[in-house]
Amino acid sequence: MELKFNNRDPVYRQVIQYFKIQIAKGTLEPGEEIPSRRELANKLKINPNTAQRAYKEMEEEGLIFTEGNLPSRVTKDKQVLRAVREELIMEATETFIQTMHAINVSLDEVVQRVTDNYQSHLEEGEKDDRS
Repeated sequence: MELKFNNRDPVYRQVIQYFKIQIAKGTLEPGEEIPSRRELANKLKINPNTAQRAYKEMEEEGLIFTEGNLPSRVTKDKQVLRAVREELIMEATETFIQTMHAINVSLDEVVQRVTDNYQSHLEEGEKDDRS
């Protein structure tokens, strides 16, 4: 579990964002068991109360669920999983658009550069697959 914390955002929010990204990428599968709060705190070297707060919020958002004394698991709710992915896409898009707007890049140039760059990444991935 690799997570580099920044000094801007509360640690528990960064933990939640990490889990969202892992869920959206498919690294964490629906129904998959996640570390206990204590395990997470030890792995990330954070206060156990911070881990508890992150898990509490993720449960409230429906990202994870805990039944009785069993380990917490990633939700199986497809609607929640789609919403997580959509949220991450919208956040990344908004940041990108704000940056492009701030440096006065035209829509045509943005579209062309994104298209070219995306295609380049696809071609690189194909090369890697053939290696």
